[in-house]
Amino acid sequence: MNLTIDIGNTRTKLAVFDGDKLVERQHWDDWAIDDLLHFTTNHKVKNMILCSVGRRLDEESTVRLGKNLRLIQLEANTPLPIQNAYKTPQTLGKDRLAAVVGAFALFPGMNCLVVDAGSCITYDLLTADGVYLGGNIAPGLRMRLRAMHEFTARLPEVNLHPVQNWIGDSTQTAMNNGAILGTFLEIEGYRQRWEKEWGQLKVVLTGGDAGFLTQSMLTDTVHEPDLVFIGLNKILNHNVE
Repeated sequence: MNLTIDIGNTRTKLAVFDGDKLVERQHWDDWAIDDLLHFTTNHKVKNMILCSVGRRLDEESTVRLGKNLRLIQLEANTPLPIQNAYKTPQTLGKDRLAAVVGAFALFPGMNCLVVDAGSCITYDLLTADGVYLGGNIAPGLRMRLRAMHEFTARLPEVNLHPVQNWIGDSTQTAMNNGAILGTFLEIEGYRQRWEKEWGQLKVVLTGGDAGFLTQSMLTDTVHEPDLVFIGLNKILNHNVE
């Protein structure tokens, strides 16, 4: 069994793979190394990859885990199944990189626009021959709504909700539409611009707010909530096979 771990700012997400098949996923708000050791033993984990926005396993924890399994902590110099053309790989978000590899695993031989809609939204381009060219970063949906409220005198605080009509008929719906539909048009703009240069793209959405976006999008897209896990498993297999 393979264990993929994505450590974010507020919680840790885990997924267990049997080969290429995702068989179990969990979310942990808090945990200690003994919890992880217990989990790997119970699930007969042989290989594990850890992707973190900040937290790294200390040396003692690494040694304890390494006694029973092969452990990889995703770093800028970790061997990948794709070519990374990003000029500053040491500053590239590890979850962002894993999502791109996930698209490579799911859609081999296809140009992909990978959209990760979280706190920020990232737009990344993977070519059909497996070259990651980089991409762009923009404010996420909730960040856009919060900014409109906090940086103006009169605009209210609005909670994100699905779009009912493309024309807002109140300040709240206008702000909500501006955040969601503005992002949709942003995605569509990137797709059109990059398709002129690279040819047809497969648009793959992931992240916590991808569901809101796919409800409003008219173009052909794929919503894959497990894209980061799939990419991490692909990187793990690339290093242990």
